[in-house]
Amino acid sequence: MKRRKAVKLAGLALASPAAAAWVLEQAAAEAREFTRQAEASALGSGTLDHLDLAVTEFNRAYSLKPPKAVFDAVLDYRRKVDALLAAKHTHRQGRELFAFAGWLSELLAWLAHDLGDARAGLAFAADAFVHGQQAGHGQLCAWAMDAASSINLYEQRPGRARDAALKGLIEAPATHPLTVRLHAQAARAAAADGNADGFTTAFRAAEDAHRLLPPRSPRRFGMDVLPLADYALTSYPATSFIWLGQAEQARQHAEQALAIYEAAPAASRSPSREAIARIDLALAHALLGNLDDAVALGHQALGSARVVDSVRHRAGDLTSFLNRRYPRQAAVESLSERLAAARPALPAASPGA
Repeated sequence: MKRRKAVKLAGLALASPAAAAWVLEQAAAEAREFTRQAEASALGSGTLDHLDLAVTEFNRAYSLKPPKAVFDAVLDYRRKVDALLAAKHTHRQGRELFAFAGWLSELLAWLAHDLGDARAGLAFAADAFVHGQQAGHGQLCAWAMDAASSINLYEQRPGRARDAALKGLIEAPATHPLTVRLHAQAARAAAADGNADGFTTAFRAAEDAHRLLPPRSPRRFGMDVLPLADYALTSYPATSFIWLGQAEQARQHAEQALAIYEAAPAASRSPSREAIARIDLALAHALLGNLDDAVALGHQALGSARVVDSVRHRAGDLTSFLNRRYPRQAAVESLSERLAAARPALPAASPGA
């Protein structure tokens, strides 16, 4: 009886065959309209391909061109993607747009950090994480937290740096080089907090993750990301051992990091990372009492083609230490003056410079 009542309520029990056929015809028309609405989009046919190409080119330009110029161009595209998200698009296109928005914000986080604005950098990292979640893109979320961890470390917030690294590890694939990097970030955060045991535990996790990496390395916008894991296992512990006061360990890792950076193909060289490796090595020599080597390496670092805020920040650590240990030394004063004269942003450079 309940079934009969339900059918009567739907009106079909009283409908003639002709009326029922009309209802079904209208339903078919509605189904076609549902499909049309699902496929309706204001995006041009090549929009997503163009965005993929643009994000790829921006990532390649990151280490090669002045950060201010790249920041302005990336921010312009980030605004354009935001406008596309507000326009009519399909669900599938929306997920892709969320991912492009996240990748652009992740890059803006690093660029803002390079330009000395940690607040903006962290805001863009958080935005990248949220858009990665909306896109269902865990790896993007993990990259965003990698940026947040580094920025917090330079802001002397080791606890927040560790939290960001652990948040990223939840999202990162277990056999991806990014997992190695995030464990190394957590290790570096522990060292910055003076926690030697915490550093050892997290760094061992990074080494274990590195051993699990597959033979073929994944790529990010056409670039091999395995070197980022290798750098993290040399450069991050070099910095960490300096903070923990273990000069000889720091020297060994800094030398390894510098050798890896210098051996990288020209297209994937990172002048700013090389400069920081030289500063780590300079600090290790300073801790060991080798003033001349420390000053020479400091000058080499400040002679880099890409003296961004992180380089100036670490160079400041070097000059502060040297001025305390070797007060009124002419060589130290000369290095301090060179750092003071370092410009906060790079001048315009030609493509590929």
